[in-house]
Amino acid sequence: MLLNSTSPLAERMRPARLEDLIGQEHLVGPNGIIRRAIETGNVPSMILWGPPGVGKTTIANIIANEVKRPFHMLSAVSAGVKDVREIIDQAKRTSRVILFIDEIHRFNKSQQDALLGAVEKGTITLIGATTENPSFEVNSALLSRCQVYT
Repeated sequence: MLLNSTSPLAERMRPARLEDLIGQEHLVGPNGIIRRAIETGNVPSMILWGPPGVGKTTIANIIANEVKRPFHMLSAVSAGVKDVREIIDQAKRTSRVILFIDEIHRFNKSQQDALLGAVEKGTITLIGATTENPSFEVNSALLSRCQVYT
């Protein structure tokens, strides 16, 4: 799906389906763990860890498209606890919401703690993206509730 021509080229060319994604075969290839999660509809909360430009945001978008679940996207650079709580409140009225947080390593401890209950109860499926080692940058309570994929 191509967006209007005023969108940046990268956004217009971003794959929207698993079949269109090139690379990350270990995650989305025929035996990839994310592909299997999508096929079963049982997508766990996860942290996608890797350098810029490898497809973390694209994979999150594809997961939401493929499993046809409500998708909310936040950037940890500009979002706060209020934004997280608003989405969690909406998710309580909807079902199986996916919350994607780009640069999740930039959330401080209290911002990350705001996600814990909702992730633990399954109110949201969290997909975080980070360029930093999540073992050092994501608090251990949240990390223990997520799968980490590189």
